[in-house]
Formats: sequence, structure tokens, C-alpha cells
Amino acid sequence: MSLPTSPPAPSAPPAPAPAPGLRAALRTGFGLLGPRHQRHALTIEQIDSLALPIGDDGVIIGADSAGQPAVLGVNRPTPYDVLLIGGLWTAQVIALRAAATGARVAVETGRAQSWAQLVQALGVGQAGMSVHDVGRVPPQGASAGSPVLVVRDCGMRPPRGRVVSGPWQSVLTLLPYLSPVAPRLVRQARLVGVQRVSPDEAAQIGRLLGLPRGDVESLPTLADGVTLWCAERDRQYVMTRATDAENGLLGTARRMD
Repeated sequence: MSLPTSPPAPSAPPAPAPAPGLRAALRTGFGLLGPRHQRHALTIEQIDSLALPIGDDGVIIGADSAGQPAVLGVNRPTPYDVLLIGGLWTAQVIALRAAATGARVAVETGRAQSWAQLVQALGVGQAGMSVHDVGRVPPQGASAGSPVLVVRDCGMRPPRGRVVSGPWQSVLTLLPYLSPVAPRLVRQARLVGVQRVSPDEAAQIGRLLGLPRGDVESLPTLADGVTLWCAERDRQYVMTRATDAENGLLGTARRMD
């Protein structure tokens, strides 16, 4: 006994062929036309509202004169040398914040106790921050996935370092005051930071960096935590303020150690 078959379903009417212009757009991969909306547009006055507070990625070392974050980009694919004529406190804040961004920090110093206490308090181990005697920094094996900041805290006359700047390895050299090796270090540095110095030192630094008279006169009067950072064409005063955790480790900002 065979089951009755149902009548065949009526066939759908053929779809209309796309218009010639649409057919050409589909053939060239333009895609389907979406819903129509008004264009998104901003007035000239509204463009400034899109500005980001940080112009580059890196370590936030403080705030500029306008109160905006000042960023030091130490993780770079090219060699980068920084000279800081200033206090240990500022160098340690920069090292702490570099480690917080994921960089490995290698400290070359003649006062290991000042840094060893910091490393112990951090609890990050040798993989995050390590301390070495002067001239004893081993190769760091820096890479894009593991950038390195070498901090050279070697006194007034730091010897030429065995570990130099290179791809993904920046070097920050700390000078407590101006010394006979300062001109060489200034020439090789791409960024120079100057904290409070004597009037005589300010005059010498002004000649080395080509500073205008106003900046030279301001250097002996800078407050603790303030640094004048000088690049090839740019100058910026930056106030570094410690966080609560940094205050607990390092104390308040100071120029003298």
C-alpha cells in the first residue's frame, strides 16, 4: 500500500537581476550596501577633545608644567642613552616605574646597599631588578619581548660601561653633580635631565646644552623632584611626585642623598 504523495510546492518566482551599477559593485568585491546614516563629523573646536593625555607609551615620570603626564619612552628598538644630573631618589623612581611596565632593570652601582634594599622590598627577584658592582653587569639579552633598562649609578666619574645601549636596551646614567666626564656623556645622550645645581654648574650646563638664559637662571632654584629634561629641540620641566607605595620605599622627593 503506497502513501499518498503531497502535491509539489509552487516554485518561488525568480529574483530580479541587480541593477547594472550594483552588479558591477558586487563583482569588484565592494560588498552589500548597508543602511544609510549621516556622516560622523566634528567641528574644529571639537577636535581638541579627542587629544590623548599621553603622547607616547613608556614610563610616566611626572607631570609637565600644564599638569599633563610626562612620559619617558625607554623601551625602544634603537639605542637610547639618558643622562640624569641629579639625585638618587629620581633615578630610583624611574627604575621602579620601568620595572612596573615589564622592563628588566639592571643596576650598576658602587652603593649596592641603597639599591639592594629596594630590590628586596619589591620582591621581584633577579628577573625584574638586579644589582651589580661597577663593571660587572653581564649581557642582558634584551629583546622586544624582554626590554631592559640599565641604570649606571657609578659616582662622579663613571667608567665606560661594558654593557651599552642597543636595541631594546636603554641606559640611564646618573651623575650626582657636574664632573669632567659630563661633556662626553652629554654628547652621547639623546636625553639629558638636570635637577638643582649650583650657579657655576648651571652656567656650564647651559653652554653644553645651549640653554636660554632663563633656564640657566632657574636651575639653581629648582625644587626637590623637579627636573629640566632636554632633548635635541625640546625642553620640559617635569615634577615627579611619588605614589604612596613609592613614598613608603624611598621617602619624599629629595635632591641630596
